[in-house]
Amino acid sequence: MRTAAFLGLGAMGVPMAAALGRRAAETGGRLLVWNRHMERAQAHAAEYGTQAATLEELGQAGLIFTCLPTSADVDEVIGQLEAHLKPGTVWVDCTSGHPDAAHAQRARLLERGVRFLDAPVSGGVNGAVAANLTVMLGGPADEVEAVRGELAFAGKIVHVGDTGAGFAVKAVNNALLAVNLWAAGEGLAVLGKGGVDVGAALEVINASSGRSNATENLIPTRVLTRAFPPTFGLGLLAKDTGIAMDVVHAVKGSAPVLAQVDALTRAAAQLIGPDQDHTAMLKLVEQMNAQEIK
Repeated sequence: MRTAAFLGLGAMGVPMAAALGRRAAETGGRLLVWNRHMERAQAHAAEYGTQAATLEELGQAGLIFTCLPTSADVDEVIGQLEAHLKPGTVWVDCTSGHPDAAHAQRARLLERGVRFLDAPVSGGVNGAVAANLTVMLGGPADEVEAVRGELAFAGKIVHVGDTGAGFAVKAVNNALLAVNLWAAGEGLAVLGKGGVDVGAALEVINASSGRSNATENLIPTRVLTRAFPPTFGLGLLAKDTGIAMDVVHAVKGSAPVLAQVDALTRAAAQLIGPDQDHTAMLKLVEQMNAQEIK
């Protein structure tokens, strides 16, 4: 019987932990869950058959998953938990974290005999509910292979490189999300301002070379409907575009488009609100053009 633990029951964490809990039940193991607000862990346990646990109790786990807002949050949890960790434990961090933090966290945990892998995910809440997330893993190949079969929330698992590589790929991926979303918003706003039917324009774009996930999925269901459901915060997207720029600077690279969209995303987070859904960044495009995208 194997004991695993999942820390961080946000919008993504709840269904990810549920998938791990189902796998644990099937294999005779158990999944401990923890959240800063203990009532969320208790609610998860009641609904999904997991077990709410204190930080001290999490030390029983031989496999620990974290899915928290930032690497700083993970550092805080490591500080609270490290005295209770046992050698041989594997820590899989699904946070959209910082590559530099991954190196520091791995070194810190190795002193306790605990291995650390960065394993951010992509696919959004729908992908988490369907247990079909893409996981980008950073760390030594043998350690990655050892946990591959444990990722019950994954539909696709890719080993992208050594420690920190998972976080780097995730940050650049999310920066590209921001690029696609912002660029599509600009194009649709000016088309609408010129009297073009935005829905018809999207139909053409989505059958042509300008299509992207932003035009095919995000804008039709969140922007045109004015729903903007809060699934992934604009402030978190701004955090990720900032990490992407740190990746650029670390290799002395040149990425002027990413830099511009990073600045625009940060401005949108300030002006529209960090807790708004990331698609609400297009409200700033609308303000700039005095034209709603609808």
